[in-house]
Amino acid sequence: MKVTVLLLFLLVCLEAGASGWGALSDSLTYYGRLGYHIGGTAPIGMPASIRSLSKYDIPANITLALDVYRPLQGRWGLMAGLHFGNKGMETDARVKNYHMEMEQGGESIEGFFTGQVITKVEEWVLTLPIRVAYDLSSRFRLHGGPYVSYVFSHHFSGEAYNGYLRQGDPTGVRIDMGYEPETRGTYDFSSHMRRMQFGVEAGFDWNCYRRWGLAAGVSWGLTGVFKSDFHTIEQTLYPIYGTIGLTYRFK
Repeated sequence: MKVTVLLLFLLVCLEAGASGWGALSDSLTYYGRLGYHIGGTAPIGMPASIRSLSKYDIPANITLALDVYRPLQGRWGLMAGLHFGNKGMETDARVKNYHMEMEQGGESIEGFFTGQVITKVEEWVLTLPIRVAYDLSSRFRLHGGPYVSYVFSHHFSGEAYNGYLRQGDPTGVRIDMGYEPETRGTYDFSSHMRRMQFGVEAGFDWNCYRRWGLAAGVSWGLTGVFKSDFHTIEQTLYPIYGTIGLTYRFK
């Protein structure tokens, strides 16, 4: 419902100044997009408790989109659309005194972990971006602006292994965790993730052959992926992704 209201509001804005719906339709250009997200869910600046990154994998982060463009004045224009896709990653990091809450052997434990931490993140999102566009030439367009996303499926889980957890505080009781599945600690924070996200994005489109083009951009979440009352992970984690892909002009 929120996405529908925002889209209706956008259409009203595009209609302003036009002589009618017919004139508005004639001025619009439609684009399809197929892209691939590269990036991750990460804090701003690497905290001291994360010592090194042993592994970083990107799943099939595909995005499909439909954009509409309307010229405003001179080289300026307005773009909006609906983008659907997933954003995810899997990492394996070496940490020291990293605050965690997890389960081991069916028991819930909390404290400061030193060792290896695997993190798996996946979010399926529907995004409404509203961007100001500027044409450097007839083939090259820059664009940027805010976006709002609704996350209708999310997953954030992982494992802790090859280390130990100090229960309660850094000097608390030591609980060892090994490599085998039965000796690892596991966690799942999916239920603490946000449904609505806000951010900004910027990019460019290059019309390289007739109706076909290449595109690239970056999106930066301004709200963390977790709800504000979630404090198990001390750092705020933001969705930060670059996108590369193809465009096709329908009209």
